[in-house]
Amino acid sequence: MAGQHLAPGDAKVEVTKATDERSVAMRKPVAIAIAIALALGFTACGQTAGNTQPDSKQESSQASLTSQTAENSGSQHSGEQASDASKAAQVISKREGFSIRGISDDLFDRMKAGNTYKEDCIVPREDLRYILALHKDKDGNVHQGEMVVHKLIAEDVLEILEKLYDANYPIERMVLPDNYMADDEIMMRDNNSSSFNFRFISHTTKVSKHGLGMAVDINTLYNPYHKIVTNEDGTTTEVIEPATGAPYLDREKDFDYKINKDDLCYKLFTEKGFEWGGDWTDRKDFQHFELPTSITEKYSEMYQK
Repeated sequence: MAGQHLAPGDAKVEVTKATDERSVAMRKPVAIAIAIALALGFTACGQTAGNTQPDSKQESSQASLTSQTAENSGSQHSGEQASDASKAAQVISKREGFSIRGISDDLFDRMKAGNTYKEDCIVPREDLRYILALHKDKDGNVHQGEMVVHKLIAEDVLEILEKLYDANYPIERMVLPDNYMADDEIMMRDNNSSSFNFRFISHTTKVSKHGLGMAVDINTLYNPYHKIVTNEDGTTTEVIEPATGAPYLDREKDFDYKINKDDLCYKLFTEKGFEWGGDWTDRKDFQHFELPTSITEKYSEMYQK
């Protein structure tokens, strides 16, 4: 912001008059009138006779305004150089019910209390974004949903959720995992859709994709995770998450909230470069969309330094 400058005021003047009284008395009336007119004219124009000093109040006022201007200019400069945290606080809103914002203090407290932002979390708060998005359940009821994601995918996810809403695509529930104390099994049984929930990949120092906020799960009960694990003794164990999602492993059946390759949800996420867990061959995670590992590993490694 350009500095503001106080326009100089009219300086006080003191018109020096002749001190010779006898000379004044001898002047003719016309001469006196001319002298008075000239004196008044000089004063009105703000011209000084001799070395007249500026008014001290005016100097003080100007100094104060200059100081205030400098402060305002400095504040603006500081604003231009704002930290990522303050930038994150800015709200991006396209329409009512759909917005992206930073992690406020109240929300951050909620995430810590709800255990999604754990004590060992290495993902900076400033790199996370809070999404608000409307969604409709299978009966057409409208709900205000919420989701925390990494800033890298925030705008894409908001756009996807907005298109799903406009297409009447059903999402039953979308609240933060903190409502479930970050317990995945309980949350998935409730068919909740979410993203960020900090954790490391088991037995590694790498942050999981949900731990980065770079993976999104949609309609989790009806799109379960499934894997056959081979044990050391050669036996196998079937893993289904949530356990109550077993009836929905048969993808040939027709049921509400199911995601498949003909599905709008699948199309929108994959168009944005996300990979779908339903395409994996060693396991299936039908609820899951994530950024490629080539991208997420860079962030995981960066946060570990």
